[in-house]
This record gives sequence, C-alpha cells and structure tokens, in this order.
Amino acid sequence: MFGFVARRVLQMVPVLLVIATITFFMIRLAPGGPFDAEKNVSPEIRKNLEAYYGMNKPVYQQYFDYLGRLLQGDLGPSFKYSNWTVNELIGQSFPISAELAFWSLLVALSIGLPAGIIASLRPNTVSDYIPSSLALAGISVPNFVLGPLLVLVFALKLGTTPVSGWDGWLDRVLPSITLGALYAAYIARLTRGGMLEILSQDFIRTARAKGASPLRVILKHGMRGGLLPVVSYLGPAAAGLMTGSFAVETIFQIPGLGRYFVNAAFNRDYTMLLGAVLFYGALILVFNLIVDIVLIWMNPKLKFE
Repeated sequence: MFGFVARRVLQMVPVLLVIATITFFMIRLAPGGPFDAEKNVSPEIRKNLEAYYGMNKPVYQQYFDYLGRLLQGDLGPSFKYSNWTVNELIGQSFPISAELAFWSLLVALSIGLPAGIIASLRPNTVSDYIPSSLALAGISVPNFVLGPLLVLVFALKLGTTPVSGWDGWLDRVLPSITLGALYAAYIARLTRGGMLEILSQDFIRTARAKGASPLRVILKHGMRGGLLPVVSYLGPAAAGLMTGSFAVETIFQIPGLGRYFVNAAFNRDYTMLLGAVLFYGALILVFNLIVDIVLIWMNPKLKFE
C-alpha cells in the first residue's frame, strides 16, 4: 500500500503543475486587471502597485516567480484583501467550507442510502417508483434554484430558519440540504443499481437458503458489494461538494472559501484565484486516492497495483 500511495502522490506533482500553468495564463488572457476597479488610483500609485506585486515584469517572468514561491508553499499575497496572504485566507475560510461539505455529505448519505436500499428490495413496485422519482427530481433541480426556494418557504414564510450566516446550528440546515440534495439523488440511484446486482447473486440465495434473516442478508452480505458504486462516487462527490459550495455560500452568505473564489474571479485577484484552484485540485486528487484505497479494502479482487 505504501508504494501505491507514494506513486500516486508523485503523480500529483505534474498534474498540479499543469493546473497551475493553465490557470496562470488563462486568467491573464481574460480582459481586465486586478487594479481596474480602483478608479481613484493615480498612474504613479498604479505603477507602484504593479511593481509591488510584480505585475510590471514580463508574463513569463511572473510565471517562474510564482512557481518559485509555490515550491516553498507560498501562494502569494492577495491583490484584493490587503495585508492578507492567500495562505491565510484559505486557512481561515476552508474549515467553514469543509464543515458545510461534511453536513451536506451526511444529508446525502442519510437520504440516498435508505432510499436506494428500499427501492432495490422490491423493484418495479411503488416502493421503487417513489424513491426513484424523488431522486430524478433531486437531479433535475440545481442548487441555485433549490436554495432560494428553501429560503422563501422556511426562512421568509415560516420563519423557522435564518436566511443567512454561519453562527448557530440552524444556519447549517438549509445550506446543507441545498448542497446535499443533488448528491442524495445520485447516491440513491447508485445504491439501487448496486444492490439490485448483488441481491441477484448466488451467494445471496445461499445465505437466504441457510435461514439468514432479511436484515442480515442486506447488512452483512449485500451492502459490502452493493455499495461499491457509491464508494467510487464519493471521491468525485466530496470534491463536488467542495466546489459546488460556491453558489450555496453566496446564496446563504457563508464566509467560506467558495465566496473568496467567486469574489476573486470578479475582482481579478490573480493570486487568490490561482491558490483556490490549486487547493481544490489537490483536494480532489487526495479524495480520489482515499476512495481508491477504500475500494481495494472492500473488494478483495482489486490489488495495490
């Protein structure tokens, strides 16, 4: 396993280098600059700002300077938030985004797994059609539509939850449901498909013939193989929960990394945008590595190769 992990970690380095290179040049090809919004800045002050941030150098020199700092773990200063570095902004905002992703994943698993298992036990019946229909509805409604609808009903009409913020536990409810609903729908469909395939296998018939209870057949024999598609999906899902929080954090005014990413795109905050992209890229690679290890542990046919 250690050799497998070491190889995957080494493979992450060129992938992140490609991501950094493409992002670096793409954001500089976009119209506008980090200081265009400063309307009252004189030409002299603008030159000083560009010199301070190294923007007066050729683009290729800026690129190599950035890579040099990146090798030292320095993502540079933020263009928009003075006296703050990108490392500091990510350090203070990412825990909030991670907590939102955790609660959203908990919502997705709490809804998706039971719905998929129930649908698989009696296929092509009412207990199958209802969860499948709800899953299809969850996939069809994007979070930037579901979020305002939940705010309208539960916050403005009923007054049961706050509209925005991240202070008490009630502030977690609507954002977690908004972000987790889509993934609950996918998990339900994957669980149904995986369980249907496993429950038709010979070893399941053998377990039933030996007198094993239906609950034991599902929990001990069926779920380990039936949930393999769900485990495979959890890597991209975890990454999607992180990156999908951009719209949710904006809707509910949550001070997470997603809001900084959106503001960096609008303000042409080059270093913040680059740092967030690289950070999310590294997270996706790590999540995929963890999922591969769990899949090998769950499926004896797979090897660390």
